[in-house]
Parts: sequence; C-alpha cells; structure tokens
Amino acid sequence: MIYVTRREVFSAAHRLHNDNLSAEENWNLFGKCNNPNGHGHNYVLEVVVAGEIDCITGYVIDLKILKEIIRKNVIAKVDHKNLNYDVDFLSGKNPTAENIALGIWQQLEGKIPSGTLFSVKLYETENNYVEYRGE
Repeated sequence: MIYVTRREVFSAAHRLHNDNLSAEENWNLFGKCNNPNGHGHNYVLEVVVAGEIDCITGYVIDLKILKEIIRKNVIAKVDHKNLNYDVDFLSGKNPTAENIALGIWQQLEGKIPSGTLFSVKLYETENNYVEYRGE
C-alpha cells in the first residue's frame, strides 16, 4: 500500500460558539475563540489517498487530478470565508477543527478516481491539528 499526500493552504475565519449555552458558558468553554467578531487561521490541509501503484502510470493517483478535486470541492468553498456563515457544508455546525475535517472528508468522499481516500489532516496552527480517517 502506498500513501500519496496533497497539501493545500487556506485562510478562513470562524467563531466557536454554541447557541444553546449562555455567554458565560461559551466563554468558559471556548475562551478567546468565542470572540463575537471571530478570529482567523491559516489552515494547512493534507489529503491522503491510499492505493496500489498503477503499472501503466506509476501513480496511485495523478497529483494534478487530486489537486483539482481538492481545490474545486474544498478550497474554493472555504478560502477567505467565514466558516460560520459562508460554507454550506458547515451550516449548523460549530466550526471546530474536528467538524471542519469531517466536513472536508464528506466533500471529497466518492470523488477520488483512483486509490482510496485514506485521511484528512487539518492543521489549525502549527501545533494543533486533527486527523479524520473515515467512519
């Protein structure tokens, strides 16, 4: 099994907030990430596709094709957006790194033409990241 990774970067804003909680409860849970005006990150996204090497092309997946799929289905929807308001696949969800990674997986699932979507890794900061490998 070979694992091929495509890395993309996007910038987006969000606010961590739960409408079912009081202002004090939200502040206690999310701290400065609950700023009413939001805050932003320069996210790093890594999409990993697993598979066998094709004997004709030598690829698991052509990285140009993977790049196009990620940019069309994810980056175009999230880059320079407010994740709370502008991103359809996050509608009604608290845009934590966990929920964003899951949403990105759902945007890519079934769209990879060769190999298998193995994982979505999302770096919110250089020290904090989440990884989702499907259900």
